[in-house]
Amino acid sequence: MKNIDLKTVESFGEEWLRYDQSGMKDEESEKLFKKYFSIFPWSKLPKFAKGFDMGCGSGRWAKFVAPRVGHLHCIDPSQAIKVAKKKLKNFKNITYHTKSLDNVSLKKESQDFGYSLGVLHHVPDTQEAIKSCSKLLKPGAPLLIYVYYNFDNRPLWFIFLWSFSNLVRNAVCRLPKYLKFLICDLIAIFVYFPLARIALIIELLGISFKNFPLHFYRQTSFYVMRTDARDRFGTPLEKRFSKKEIAVMMKKAGLEKIKFSNSAPFWTAIGFKKR
Repeated sequence: MKNIDLKTVESFGEEWLRYDQSGMKDEESEKLFKKYFSIFPWSKLPKFAKGFDMGCGSGRWAKFVAPRVGHLHCIDPSQAIKVAKKKLKNFKNITYHTKSLDNVSLKKESQDFGYSLGVLHHVPDTQEAIKSCSKLLKPGAPLLIYVYYNFDNRPLWFIFLWSFSNLVRNAVCRLPKYLKFLICDLIAIFVYFPLARIALIIELLGISFKNFPLHFYRQTSFYVMRTDARDRFGTPLEKRFSKKEIAVMMKKAGLEKIKFSNSAPFWTAIGFKKR
């Protein structure tokens, strides 16, 4: 296992054990699922399709994917796999793998689809990580990914604002576990929540909120904000890429017919394994 950051894996294990998504209503979970999977080609999958969830975490996406497919492989190297097993115990078409990206036991070109959301920017080599996913796909099979963007569609002041927040992240992620949770909760309370609700008010007034910070959370619950604040500020390794860079990496990984979602979260992209 080379393409893995153990501190980041440990951090996510802590996060999902505490925030197992049980506090989120099914309606909200499904709404988020539809945003991330808005460009996924469900109609192109074969009957009883088998695929993988790379970096499944607590299984929050798997619970919506499993009913739609024949078999799903949930893969995660952290303790979060225990949460996924518990949450998804009623599904009989899921196999669990406590493995990393470059140590998966699935055969090459054996999967009808795959997805990896919010994972590939947390590994040392994102390019190799996409290749690791791609090699598992059958020719013509789709791969859906979500990779943190580098604000290539935002104004300069937005980037400066993020740079400041990243300084905070670099400090918070080094704190002891319980202090880290406390600081991230405070960030959710005093930063995420007020900015998100201001964005909601701006939307209701009919004013453009496109570049307003944290507007993605304007209609989400505090539970989602709390989880994502821990994800954002408590994770040791974080990388960001432009739309162009992501497309290049996907092509190098043997994917074609690449398409990006034009709505948040950025960037979500779909590609198909070359035949």
